[in-house]
Amino acid sequence: MNNEKNDSNNGLDPQPNGENPQNQYDFSKSAHSFTENSKVNPEETSNEKISLTEEIDPISPTIETKKKNPYKIAFYVLGGVIILGSASFFGYKYLNKQQEIPVEINQCLDTDTKIYDAYKDAVVLIKHRYGYFAKINGKEFQLTVPEATEETIYGTGFFVDREGSLLTNTHVLQPWSSKDTQNEKIQTNISNMRMKIASILTTDVSEDGYESFILRNWGNANIHNEEEGDYTEYDGETENNSGADFVASSESQVDSATAVTDIAASIPQKDYISEEKIEVYMKTIDISVALHDSNEEWLNCSIVKISDDSKIDLGVLQLLDQKTPESVTNIINLDNMISDDKSLKPGEKAIMVGYPLGVDLAQTNSGIKVQLYDGQISKESDGNEIQYSITSTHGASGSPVFNNCGQLIAVNFSGVDEIQGFNFGIVAKQIQTVFKTKSGEIK
Repeated sequence: MNNEKNDSNNGLDPQPNGENPQNQYDFSKSAHSFTENSKVNPEETSNEKISLTEEIDPISPTIETKKKNPYKIAFYVLGGVIILGSASFFGYKYLNKQQEIPVEINQCLDTDTKIYDAYKDAVVLIKHRYGYFAKINGKEFQLTVPEATEETIYGTGFFVDREGSLLTNTHVLQPWSSKDTQNEKIQTNISNMRMKIASILTTDVSEDGYESFILRNWGNANIHNEEEGDYTEYDGETENNSGADFVASSESQVDSATAVTDIAASIPQKDYISEEKIEVYMKTIDISVALHDSNEEWLNCSIVKISDDSKIDLGVLQLLDQKTPESVTNIINLDNMISDDKSLKPGEKAIMVGYPLGVDLAQTNSGIKVQLYDGQISKESDGNEIQYSITSTHGASGSPVFNNCGQLIAVNFSGVDEIQGFNFGIVAKQIQTVFKTKSGEIK
């Protein structure tokens, strides 16, 4: 009976190779990461084996090895370096900017370094390009003849408000008006060009054609001084000529006169523009400023005010957008300046921040850099000027001059080229003649 039962079971559940069904089940479950400890139900064995047999299909795994692109790796590395470098640069700029603390009224900046750090961004390099212009019958144009060369000068200025206003010298804004040898040459040149234009420009030339006509015919222009009059040179033999040389028949004289008249009549007569209707002068072509630490990024300006007093070498210009750059932490506050020039005594310290020699000395590999120079007051103020021993030269005109606490005492304007240490500034109280605070007064 038992044998029959066994045979029957073997027929229903044959086991190849004598394997235990329980082990086969356990192996199948472990292949799917399952942990199964429950007892196998014999009635479900047949169905489960079919399912498990279908699921366990031994397939050889395929492993793909992806080749790394060296160019892609280099690109990512380079990008990382650029990002890191940029972050470091701007981080340095930010941290450096954070060190600049706004200066309060009556705060004493008791070292040269503190004064420099406080006001270096407020002091700018000025570039002024100018040339010769003519105005004839109301028509203005720039002269481009050989004598009318363009000029470029450099100076210094400084911000005094948040509306882009800057103080500097008159001779930086109007270099042709200064009282020196160069100005005399300019005035002579202007006078000569007026006479030359009058000698070639005829009334039949249209106003729009003035500029090109003058340029084309400039080689024929001449200078004629009416005060000296016309003259004719004679050689010494003229007086010794015999009277026969001057004798001619009346008929030949008549024929000669008639011929001259006919020739003159055949030549078209032209009227020339009167010299009184011709103006020649120098004028600004463009004027701009560059900030400390900038990469020669020039900001355009306009001239706002020139001192009416020739003894006060001060003037005002303003950025066209009328906004002082945000990088300027501290303007030079005129409410904090020394307006009592009598309090300035010889021997006291004087500190100048500016751009002597203009762009030549200011330009560095890392941009425009303002410079600081110090010395002592050498002579008492005369009400307009004060003298000090600060080293200076062309380009430093318009630089602010401070006392030992960083208060404005003067605006540098001139010096003796041959000897250093003899330089002058317009005392700060005279600033009110060209610029006033919003309250309308200088404290």
